[in-house]
Amino acid sequence: MLSVNPANGAQMGRFEPWDDSRIESALAQAGEAAPAWAKLHMAERARFLQGAARVLREREPEFSRLITEEMGKLISEASAEIEKCAKVCDYYAAEAERFLTDEVLASDASRSLVAWQPLGTVLAVMPWNFPFWQVFRFAAPALMAGNTALLKHASNVPRCALAIESVFEAAGFPRGVFRTLMIGASQVEGVIRDRRVHAVTLTGSEPAGRAVAAVAGEVLKKTVLELGGSDPFVVLEDADLELTVEQAVASRYMNAGQSCIAAKRFVVVEPVAETFLEQFREAVRALRPGDPMDESTTLAPMARGDLRDALHAQVHESVKHGAQVLEGGQPVEGKGNWYQASILDGVGPGMPAYEEEMFGPVAAILRARDEDDAVRIANDTRFGLGGSVWSRDAARGEAVARRLACGCAFVNGLVKSDPRLPFGGIKDSGYGRELSLLGIREFVNAKTVWIR
Repeated sequence: MLSVNPANGAQMGRFEPWDDSRIESALAQAGEAAPAWAKLHMAERARFLQGAARVLREREPEFSRLITEEMGKLISEASAEIEKCAKVCDYYAAEAERFLTDEVLASDASRSLVAWQPLGTVLAVMPWNFPFWQVFRFAAPALMAGNTALLKHASNVPRCALAIESVFEAAGFPRGVFRTLMIGASQVEGVIRDRRVHAVTLTGSEPAGRAVAAVAGEVLKKTVLELGGSDPFVVLEDADLELTVEQAVASRYMNAGQSCIAAKRFVVVEPVAETFLEQFREAVRALRPGDPMDESTTLAPMARGDLRDALHAQVHESVKHGAQVLEGGQPVEGKGNWYQASILDGVGPGMPAYEEEMFGPVAAILRARDEDDAVRIANDTRFGLGGSVWSRDAARGEAVARRLACGCAFVNGLVKSDPRLPFGGIKDSGYGRELSLLGIREFVNAKTVWIR
């Protein structure tokens, strides 16, 4: 496990994967902590989670710098990520008791109800692109529901993984309630199979999701999967182009385009395609790569060199099959994992830019004849995470958004996660929901209680 600065290639740390004895110790701690944690009154668990929010805010400069050094995102984006983690802690500390209050139902009993009870220990296999947020997005509801939590983080953010555990320690959480496992991908299966683990959540690639789901399915353990996305950004002829272009740039190039819910396929109807492209190109050319610690930098490096190489291979193959490079299209020579802010036009079926997830700063332009054709193109994908529609007519935008085959559809706004709203996808983007009421009810036992 290497900690490497994506901006300059400097190595900042190396961590050896744990051996079986250390894994066993962490599993035992989580298992031993689970009964007492589950018995705690909800208000007590809320106080611990509020403490985690306080620690996050107090140590925000430290954590933001760590994210930028280890993962590469802009320091302003890293700071916003830490605040978002604090907010999800505040949200579930305030709302969890209401979400998990017994639900009384009519039946032939004197009294019958649904009680929402914790499952036990939840294993989270998390990605590097939002190294704090992805973890707190699962941990806040899982812990408030009375579960204990184990984290297997991405191998390129080991220092973030350890820092997250330190948040819960500093907030006074009982020993074993949250543990970071410093393990490699090959060690995950053994943890899933362990009897002290009761459920698994994964955010990551399709292959990783399929592998985790297969093992969990074999041992009959609940899973939630949030996988890749190739979100459509549908621009109709009545869109407010100034707003649309501004948000198009943010949605595609934020975090160097390394987000499952980034806009990746820009489906633009022909009447406004040229005007949109002209303004979009101008805005993309204005992006400024540089030191991600510098507040004036507007384009970050990619997280790893292998990811940059894979992205460039997709660009090369798309161009080979007829796409045209309007901007960028090349890796940047020198230290660090830099890729030019890029735009591909003329993208169509059979090209990686059309069929696959492009996880980096490359926008694919897909031209549509009209609204119906735009919806057809938007839905012509195996993914189904998010999508957005841009129109001055909000009612029309909503009607089109309802036709998109995805888990999250936004009108005149970029796709984002919000603790108050359910988040998740369909098709090859996974299943289950995080956040809001639905998120906290994923890892509980909906127990029917019948009383005469």
